[in-house]
Amino acid sequence: MSTVTTTKPAPTAPGPASGPARQSGEGRIGLRANLRHIGALVRRNALQIKQDPESMFDVLFMPIIFTLLFVFVFGGAISGKGNQSDYVNYVVPGLMAMMGMNIAMAVGTGVNDDFKKGVMDRFRSMPIARSSVLLAKIVVEIGRMLVAIAILLTVGFILGLSIKTSVLDLFLAIGLSAVFGASLMWIFILLGLTMKTAQAVQGMAMLVLMPLQFGSSIFAPPSTMPGWLQSFTDYNPLSNLADAARALINGTPIGDSVWMTLVWSLVITAVTMPLAVRKFRQKT
Repeated sequence: MSTVTTTKPAPTAPGPASGPARQSGEGRIGLRANLRHIGALVRRNALQIKQDPESMFDVLFMPIIFTLLFVFVFGGAISGKGNQSDYVNYVVPGLMAMMGMNIAMAVGTGVNDDFKKGVMDRFRSMPIARSSVLLAKIVVEIGRMLVAIAILLTVGFILGLSIKTSVLDLFLAIGLSAVFGASLMWIFILLGLTMKTAQAVQGMAMLVLMPLQFGSSIFAPPSTMPGWLQSFTDYNPLSNLADAARALINGTPIGDSVWMTLVWSLVITAVTMPLAVRKFRQKT
């Protein structure tokens, strides 16, 4: 009677080779699969907002507060007492640029907080493109920004905002604001991945936001500013966006403001997006 001896294959220990194999597989993810991953992550982020409605407070109330504050506090001083309606048509298109920047700042703090909670580590362990996690974040934040702009325009119409061109031009101004806002989100995502705490991200963001916002044509015409500040305002990308949105809504000459805004958006995205994705892969 013969005895059959079976030998079990030696188990393969999960060594460091498994990590690089998974990383190399990321590059083979097709466009359709990548879009499917982004869609699933967008749905996850949207459901997270649904479970935490308080995260929409900044989007719902910030446009109302800023519009009322600047129209009734600074409108009389800039346009003359009783002429706040003229200032509405000046400041509301500028505030469209401001909405994108403030919401972009929230993206950076949110990414930093997700890493603290371990959410991003779970995403990085999945066989998905690393960029899809960040792109899904930006898609949801663009949606939040469009809600903020819609509320801003509603308040503006109540206060006397008038569209002197066409609805198409209004949508072009909104789209331009969304494109520029998306490019700014990559800057703040990179900050969120680089800084150690969400408070540090917020502090650094404020150091960037304050000079750019108040050293621009968002709230007041550059002609009222000192010469050295006018030079800074001319090269400020927020001024280009505010001037472009203002021209599209009020029918004033557009000049180079639209093209300069698109160029700024392209350059910012081309520089910061690869850095942010690389930092996301390497962050420990």
